[in-house]
Amino acid sequence: MTSTNSTRTQSIRYDQRTIERAERAVRCAPFQVQLFTTMMWQGVNLRAIAATEGVKNGYLQRSLPELIVENELLWLTQVGLLRREVDGQGLTDSFRLTPLGRQLVQKWQQGHPFLAPTWRDRLINFLNRWFRLPNW
Repeated sequence: MTSTNSTRTQSIRYDQRTIERAERAVRCAPFQVQLFTTMMWQGVNLRAIAATEGVKNGYLQRSLPELIVENELLWLTQVGLLRREVDGQGLTDSFRLTPLGRQLVQKWQQGHPFLAPTWRDRLINFLNRWFRLPNW
């Protein structure tokens, strides 16, 4: 077994359809860029995102119940943008960015805008999410 130098940062290359699906899912999610920026550096607990706490932290534009927030976070996990943190006893209520999520945040930080979703984005995201259709 060979070891690699873990201090060297390598970018994972994703299929363009994967990136487009991830960007679409983020645009359709109720979260603000601040949430993803925070997730680059640390895990964020579900309770810090939901309800009035999420608005106060700049993660949501309007207060949403914890169940809705968790479902949205789990969809972004399935798309490949987020992962749940694990501690010594199993899964936690905290979420972090995956390498794909980091690439999107870095893209926004380099001046690419965080666009509002179009009606087409919402329709395709709905179909992908609820019917689990392949990437388009």
